[in-house]
Amino acid sequence: MHPVRLVGETVVLREFRIDDLDDAVAVVGDDRVTNWLSFDSRSRTETDAMIRGIIERSSATPRTEYYLAVALPADDHLVGFARLAPTGVKAGKLGYAIAADHWRRGYATDAVRTLVAFAFEALGLHRISAAIGPDNKASMAIVETLGFVREGQIRDHVFTNGAWRDSVLYSLLADEWERIGTDLPADSAT
Repeated sequence: MHPVRLVGETVVLREFRIDDLDDAVAVVGDDRVTNWLSFDSRSRTETDAMIRGIIERSSATPRTEYYLAVALPADDHLVGFARLAPTGVKAGKLGYAIAADHWRRGYATDAVRTLVAFAFEALGLHRISAAIGPDNKASMAIVETLGFVREGQIRDHVFTNGAWRDSVLYSLLADEWERIGTDLPADSAT
């Protein structure tokens, strides 16, 4: 499925473009953001290579990931990303980040809600998981608001910022989303 464009309440999820480079560096090149992610901050050159790889993989058949830019409808500028990587049978792993200058505006919640709806309703997935650093309370609040269930903790799950870090594993099943997805308030949480 390409191209993908998903419209949320406050954000649009769209395919990455080469001209997203400066905005993407503000996300993946900022230690305030990557402190919470599973990788270290990236240079401009590394971010350019990342975007080119995302663009190339977006047209793969079958598609191996839905790595989408989170943009504001008014100007279409990237303020973050949301990623769904299909894994196993009808399952996917979720990841997301928003530029620090755009935190606390509900963009991450809307992006995740929109991508989860796409995963269950358009892709027919059965299960979505998210692995979150145990200190990332804001991200945990987002997935909990959207109905994800905490499953446990994965020890030494990722090596980032010079050390091993655990992750808290959350999941959401299609039948759970079916029950609660449409009842979620549009302006909920972070």
